[in-house]
Amino acid sequence: MARSTRAARASQDEPEALPKWAEEEIKSVNFEDPQTVSRTGYILDINEKDFKVDIQVYESLPDGRTIVEGLEVPTAMKISEFMKGFVYEFKIKMYKGKLSSKLTDLLKSKYALDMDSLYRFELENLQMLDVESDVSAGNSEGSADADEEGAD
Repeated sequence: MARSTRAARASQDEPEALPKWAEEEIKSVNFEDPQTVSRTGYILDINEKDFKVDIQVYESLPDGRTIVEGLEVPTAMKISEFMKGFVYEFKIKMYKGKLSSKLTDLLKSKYALDMDSLYRFELENLQMLDVESDVSAGNSEGSADADEEGAD
């Protein structure tokens, strides 16, 4: 008897698994042609083994997010040279796949998820920006202006 109570308690704590048809739809979603966007931001984490990075961008992507986890990096890029905490300009291919209304309704009613599309992100290009030099140049110009004002 104690065993069945424990099992019942465990099943109440765990979310209900997706029905098989829903899993199949998610696995086979058709993505539209990609939209390419450019954003500046920085790398949060680097997964060299899987060729993926997590990034945060300063201006949100078209779907509203500012953090992208698992951004796919082409194997032609030297991921070992990527550096966390530096500002980059990212060129990102953003793929969108629509979910059926049946799956959207299921996610909303059973799982409290308001989601009608899946997204996949792929890094097309990145370029490190020399932000520190821009700040230094701005400061030295500012101090030159201050010197000129003091000379008057």
